[in-house]
Amino acid sequence: MKIGINSPVVVQLPGAFSPWEAEAGIDELGAVAETADALGFDFLTCSEHVMVPADIAAQRGGTYWDPLATFGYLAARTTRIRLATQVLVLGYHHPLAIAKRYGTLDRVSGGRLVLGLGVGSLEEEFALLGATFEGRGAIADDALRALRASLSQPRPTYDGEHFAFRDVVVEPHAVQPKVPLWIGGRTPRSLRRAVELADGWVPFGLSPTELATLLGRVDLPAGFEVVLSPERALDPTREPGATADALGVLAEAGATSASVRVAADSAQHYREQLAALAAHLPAAE
Repeated sequence: MKIGINSPVVVQLPGAFSPWEAEAGIDELGAVAETADALGFDFLTCSEHVMVPADIAAQRGGTYWDPLATFGYLAARTTRIRLATQVLVLGYHHPLAIAKRYGTLDRVSGGRLVLGLGVGSLEEEFALLGATFEGRGAIADDALRALRASLSQPRPTYDGEHFAFRDVVVEPHAVQPKVPLWIGGRTPRSLRRAVELADGWVPFGLSPTELATLLGRVDLPAGFEVVLSPERALDPTREPGATADALGVLAEAGATSASVRVAADSAQHYREQLAALAAHLPAAE
């Protein structure tokens, strides 16, 4: 099971981030990324919200760094670690806008993009952006098909129910022949969407038993990625046994990758925790 880092600083959920993150900036984040890259972790994450209503921010948090700008910077400070949006909301973007912007990121990072994508649930944000909330699942499915047709193509063509284009040039485009697409969500429908239209599933808010049950109901394609997260931040320095147990629970539930947070009281402490966590990485091939 590979291990990726649920990046600190960039998302600050109430009760789930450390005080040092509120004061940290790009230098601290860049140092963490460099350490994760050098140690052999599989990916870094960054999520997306354009805005969160003030009354909802108390539950969902209000700090969300823009993934495109953040990853553009981190791409220059790393060499091999993958850069995973976790997640972009499909309804906020035209598929060709994602293909152009994130295809460019794939180019400048040397083919390290992973597009984590979701349907979205914050109706107020849809309304602010002029995006369609009702029927967003069907629109997202069509967007996924359009993305698959366009991400790695300089002259994409697509004719779908909600999106259609031809005789266009999108340059630069992604350098990966097939950019990995991960679908976020916690419902059976999100898992079916991931199996049918994407390359991986990133669920949230489900117990290991619930995850194992859902995964047991579907036939996963070869190479399909299941990215699960421990229920709490890991403390590999002080609790190596508990860390191993937590990762083992994810593997038993069907994870191919773990997306983890580590407990830390500073950026330097975070890097030290990553060094301890690296003992649990799979052996290099």
